[in-house]
Amino acid sequence: MADDILDRATKTSALSPGPLCGIPISVKDIYGTSGLPTFAGSNRQLPESRWSRDAWLVARAREAGAVIMGKTHTVEFAYGGVGLNPKSGTPRNPWDYDADRIPGGSSCGAGVSLWEGSAMIALGSDTGGSIRIPASLTGVVGHKTTKGRWPTQGVVQLSATFDTVGALTRTVEDSAWFFGSVDPFWGDPSSLLEKLTKTSLDGIRIGIPECSIWEACQNDLRNVLETSLTELKAAGAQVRRDRGTLLDDAVDLYLTCGIGKAELSAFLNTHLPEWIEELHPIVGTRLEGPHPLDGPEHHEALLKQRGISEQASELFTDTDVLVLPGHLVTPPPIKEVSSDLETYSHINYTTLRATCAVNLLDLCAICVPVGLDSKGMPVGLQLIGRGGDDERLLGIALALERSLGTAEARLGSPPH
Repeated sequence: MADDILDRATKTSALSPGPLCGIPISVKDIYGTSGLPTFAGSNRQLPESRWSRDAWLVARAREAGAVIMGKTHTVEFAYGGVGLNPKSGTPRNPWDYDADRIPGGSSCGAGVSLWEGSAMIALGSDTGGSIRIPASLTGVVGHKTTKGRWPTQGVVQLSATFDTVGALTRTVEDSAWFFGSVDPFWGDPSSLLEKLTKTSLDGIRIGIPECSIWEACQNDLRNVLETSLTELKAAGAQVRRDRGTLLDDAVDLYLTCGIGKAELSAFLNTHLPEWIEELHPIVGTRLEGPHPLDGPEHHEALLKQRGISEQASELFTDTDVLVLPGHLVTPPPIKEVSSDLETYSHINYTTLRATCAVNLLDLCAICVPVGLDSKGMPVGLQLIGRGGDDERLLGIALALERSLGTAEARLGSPPH
C-alpha cells in the first residue's frame, strides 16, 4: 500500500512538479487520506465511506507535489493537550527518552516525526493548542492558522467552533514555504517568501500581556523566554508590557464553557455512536453527561465566545504581536501523567492554559523554539497576531528566526 502511494505521488510530481515536489509529509490520524486508514487514535478504523478520501489540506499538499509518508499518532479523537494515548501508544519526546516525557498533544506524533526524520512537514490540527503545544514541547515550529483560513473538510471533527488545520515544521522558513504552497490565495511560495523577507524587527511592537499565563510559567522557562525577548529588543524590536485581562477571561471561558465537549459529544453520537462506549476513560469520563447542542447552555456559551472574541482587536491597538509561553512547565514523564485521572486532568489543564485563548478569540499564532529549560527540554515562544493576519505573523516570526537562529542552531539536536 505504501509503495502504491509513493508511486502515485512520484508520477504526479513528475508530470507537474510543484513547490512541495518530493517533500515528505506526515499526517495526523484525524485526516482522511486516500490509501491510508483513519482511526482518530481509537482502536477501530473509521468508516471508509467518509474518511477514505483526502482531506482538503492533504489534497492541497499532494497537488503541490508532497509525498505522504504515513499517519502520526493523536490523542483519541484529538481530545487532550497532553499527548497521551493509552490505546495506540504515546510517542516519546525525543529530547528525553530516559525520563519518557510527554510530547504534547493532541498532534502528539507530529513534532516527533520531524526530529526522527520521517517527515519535513507534519500536518496537525489546533482546537485549543494542539499544533502549538507539541511544537513547543518538542522544539519545532507550529503555526495555528486563523479559523476559517483553510477548510477542515475531511478532518474528524472535535469542535466546529474552534477546529483549525495547519502544520509543524523544523523552521519558520519551512512553515512559510508550506503556507505559500497550499494557501489558495498564494499557490506560489516564492512570492510569499519574497514579501515576508522584507519584514524587519526594527520597530516591530511586541506586547507582553500582564496576565496569569505568564505568572503561571515555571521560572526557568520564563528566564529562557525573557532572554529571547531581550535579544529581540537589542535587534530593534519594541518590547513592552501590555494589557492582558482579556486573555485571562478567554482562558477561563474556554476551559469552563463546554463548547468543545458538547460539539465532540454531538459529533460522536451522530456519526460514530459505536465508538463512544469504547473511549478510554481519559476521554470518555470527560465527555460524560448531557451536552445538547440545541440546549440553552450551549447557546449561551457561544454568545459569550462571540462577545469576547469581538473585543480581540483591542489587544492590538498599539501592538503588532503579543507573546506568551508555548507551555508553562517542563513536560512530565508519561508514567506520571497516566497514573490517575486527577493527575492527568491537572496537567491537561496546565498544558491548554498557555494556548487556548488564541482559539477562543479567533486569532492566529505561531510557536517558535528559543531555548532549553533546566532539564534540557525545549522552550517555545508563542507569537500571536490578529485574526486573518497570518502573513504578517509569519513575516515577524521569520524575522525573529533570522535574528535568533533556527531551532537546530539554537537548541542543537535531541540527544536520541
